[in-house]
Amino acid sequence: MVTKTGTTPKVVVIIEARMGSSRLPGKVLKDVNGTPALERLISRLKFCKKVDEIVVATTTSEKDDILVAWAAKNNVSYFRGSEDDVLQRVADASQEYNADLIVEITGDCILTDYSVIDQAVQTFLVNSCDVVTNCGEYLSYPMGVYAQVFRAKDLIWVADNISDMAVREHVSLYFYENPDSYKILNLVAPTEVAFPDWRLQLDYPEDLELLIEIYKRLEPLYGDNFGLNEISVLLRDNSKLLSINSHCVEKSAR
Repeated sequence: MVTKTGTTPKVVVIIEARMGSSRLPGKVLKDVNGTPALERLISRLKFCKKVDEIVVATTTSEKDDILVAWAAKNNVSYFRGSEDDVLQRVADASQEYNADLIVEITGDCILTDYSVIDQAVQTFLVNSCDVVTNCGEYLSYPMGVYAQVFRAKDLIWVADNISDMAVREHVSLYFYENPDSYKILNLVAPTEVAFPDWRLQLDYPEDLELLIEIYKRLEPLYGDNFGLNEISVLLRDNSKLLSINSHCVEKSAR
């Protein structure tokens, strides 16, 4: 990975990942058509042109020793911090890796589109703003194809000053709940991929089933290098696949 110098900000993707999920324990290392879920995500992120480093932010819990061992074996950068205080974990990881800008991603978003990440980072760099997001007030992208970019120093301030437990659990929540203090730019999905009701993330066994089907059908054609456009064509042509997890419910931040 490249280490930035001078006035060019260092952009670090920080992936929140742990083995202790209540709905789908061990989900970040679940097998997705022959490859662990987290490896799927990182493989996709490596196509990003606007990112300098990718870091897995996991916990100090013994349950996550296996995750750290996987990261070490696969030469993936990692950081270990609090299991419950996710905000502090990400803030500390950003300092450990000298991030100027954070791209926040959760480990269950394995179909993250690298082109959306690059768009979000570029949008941040060329505008006067504090947050660029496609999962704030206005949702137009499918669930799980998320991009959030903000300054590390802003997140560190929140970690140092805000004790609200919902904020400590949901890293970027404070920005969205205080729009008068932060200028937020929302990315809007192109019409052909604007399906905010689609669940393309990994929280339930049914989500895993759908992700496996997507990889079974698209990986032989594109390898890891398929994005939201290819996924959209597949699911529009095979709409019955969406019924696999359509009943699953997204957890509210509050």
